[in-house]
Amino acid sequence: MFLKEARTGDLVDVVDMASLINPFSQNVTVQFQSGEDLADPVAIDKQELAFPSGEELPECWLNGYYRFQHK
Repeated sequence: MFLKEARTGDLVDVVDMASLINPFSQNVTVQFQSGEDLADPVAIDKQELAFPSGEELPECWLNGYYRFQHK
């Protein structure tokens, strides 16, 4: 799945989907897609990611307690 780094707008390929959708995981492993060579996988904070359209990641991917906070 491709997302973008919100700060720079660089496209990233998510290597570990399980950590992306796990609301108790703060980091996700990605590979940056800028340049000609494929970058090495790096772990970055999920808060720094967004969908390519600019939409933020769903709250249920970021906060394991979202159900209790929105009642």
